[in-house]
This record gives sequence, C-alpha cells and structure tokens, in this order.
Amino acid sequence: MDQADTTRKEELAALTAMVREFAADNIAPIVADLDETERFPAEIYAQLGELGLLGITVPEEDGGVGGCVADYVTVMEELAYGYASVADQCGLVELVSSLLVKHGTSEQKARYLPGLLAGTQRCSYALTEADAGSDLGGLKTNAHRDGSDWILNGEKIFIHNAPIADFAMVLALTDPEKRTHGGMTMFLVPVDTPGVERAYHEHKMGQRASQVGGFVFTDVRLPADAVLGAEGAGFAAVMSVLEKGRLGIGALANGISHAALDTATEHAKTRRQFKKPIGAFQTIAFTLADMATDYRAARLLLDAGAELLDTGQDAGTACSMAKLFASEAAIRNTGKAVQILGGSGYIRGVVAERLYRDARITTIYEGTSEVQRLIISRSLLGRL
Repeated sequence: MDQADTTRKEELAALTAMVREFAADNIAPIVADLDETERFPAEIYAQLGELGLLGITVPEEDGGVGGCVADYVTVMEELAYGYASVADQCGLVELVSSLLVKHGTSEQKARYLPGLLAGTQRCSYALTEADAGSDLGGLKTNAHRDGSDWILNGEKIFIHNAPIADFAMVLALTDPEKRTHGGMTMFLVPVDTPGVERAYHEHKMGQRASQVGGFVFTDVRLPADAVLGAEGAGFAAVMSVLEKGRLGIGALANGISHAALDTATEHAKTRRQFKKPIGAFQTIAFTLADMATDYRAARLLLDAGAELLDTGQDAGTACSMAKLFASEAAIRNTGKAVQILGGSGYIRGVVAERLYRDARITTIYEGTSEVQRLIISRSLLGRL
C-alpha cells in the first residue's frame, strides 16, 4: 500500500469515526421521539451542515467540501446506523446538490446551494406520479411556454420533503411527442409560488421522521430561469444521478443492517435461557454469523460501486447489484433481529422493531428490487 492509499484509508477512518460519534451523541438519544412524533429534526440537519456532511461530494469551488462517492457511502451508512430518516435527508440533499452542480447556472447555484449545504434550506425532488414511478415515461405533469415564461400543471405523489420543502426540482413534460427522448424538462420551483399546493402529508410505516407528501401545480407561472439545465434534458439529468442515488440507499440499508446485527448480538449475549446466554445455542450463533456475512458482503458491493463512480467508470450494473443486495439484506437482517429478540422484538419502542419497519422501504425507493434485477439481467443478456 503506497502513501496515498494509506492517507486515504486514514481519512476514511476519521470520517467514519466522526459520523459515528455524531450519530451516537446527537441522533440516538432522540430516535424514539422522532419515530413517535414524525418531527422534522431541523437542528440535526443544521449540525450536519456545519460539519460539511450535506452534499459531501459538492466541489470546493461550489461551496462544498469536495468529497468523493466513497465518503458519501460512509456518511450514509453511519447516519442510518443512528436513524435512517436522517440519512434519507442527507441522500436527498446529495442528489439535488449534485444536479445543481452539474446543470445549474451560476445564479441558480448561488441561490440554492448555500442553504442546502448548510441544512437551512429544504428541498424536494419531485418525480413520482400516480402513473409514473419506475416508468417515468408515464409522466403527466406538464409545462408549456407563455411568452418567455412557463406554465406548470400537474400532480406529484410520494415526494420526500413535500410537506416542509422550500423549493422543489420538478420533472415535467414539455414535448409530449418526444417524452423521455428529449421531451422532459427539470424546473426549480419555490414552493411559495402562486399555484403550488402541498397536497397532503403521508404517515408511513417506517422512517417516520422523513417527511413525504405531494404537490399539486395549477397554472404555476415560472420564469425562464427556472429551467435547470437545457430544455428537454430533464430525463437525462435524472438518469445522471441514478447510480449515486442507488448507492446512497444501499448504504442507508446497510446502516440499518449493521444496527440490527449489533442489537441482536447484544441481546444474544445478555438474554439467558436454560441457564446460559442464548448466543451459546448454535441456531442463534449461526443466525448472527449469516447476518454479519450479509452486512459485510453488502459493504464490499457498495465500496466496489463507489470506486467505479469515483474513477469515472461504468458503474450502472455494480450500483444496481449493491442496492439490490444491501436492501434485501437489510430486510433479512432486521427480520432475524426481531426473531432473536423474540416477543420483545415485536414491541413498539424496541430498536429491532423500529429497524424492521425502517428497512422495508429500501427495496422500493430509488428503484425497486425488480428494477435492479432488470438492469443487472440486461447487462448479462442484452435486450432479448
């Protein structure tokens, strides 16, 4: 290992320790309250902003700390070990800030990036609709020109931060004939713009402090400078951050897996049956061994995907593999943790019970497991 590799390893270890300590000191003590009340912990995000952990890959020239994807994966896993809802917000800021860096004008960056990175401005990434989730080709939200302005109409559902966002990145149809082939445009929409309505606030099974809701856009007038990137390039912009987004959710899932492994291991050491710790029984010990193996295998897949992205290589299949395995491993591991804890694992307020609920969404958002399998299989077989 050369000096550069040694330095990089030390930097990553220091980052891991910092985020782990932050999660233990600032997130863990309030998790139960956040899960119960669904409160948006603004103070936590302001602290993350002060530490430079929001939008960690944003270059220094754009006001960020210039981290790499491997740093992002580490931050997401360690925050999710503390509470997945907090990591979920970190992931949203990462995607939105990445799109601003890549496609935004200097004026757009100056308007939105400082608050995003500081954790004081709240964003939404508004893609999903009733008939457009995994298949964005079914998009119906549309925008048409009116002089130099645009008029936006439509509805978005299941949108992260919709109940509390200051602005939204909204994907809209601007050429119905072209659709995904140059017919979609991304708009930056302040939520206080006339005609923008927060439609509802969902109450979720898990990750309950991560706000989700909808938007209704009714004849929303937007200036020409609300367009992010080029007209018609919105779908391509969405595709450009998919791999990073999937790695982020994979890392979040792996943080949940790690927490499930630790809480199950601690219980196996302290819970006694038949005059000895239950960890002494092979059936429990082997279950923990499988959980540890799943966690470690997922981390190696995540690291491999991050390395490909950081070195500019084709990472699509690797990121889908990492997201698929890590998310499904999280469901396996949290289920096993509940089983090891027995009846107590089924009680609201016990860590294993919350982790079980928090894990379930990870096989759905940022591309379902079925979509990941489709991507992986096409890399093997092509489009038969």
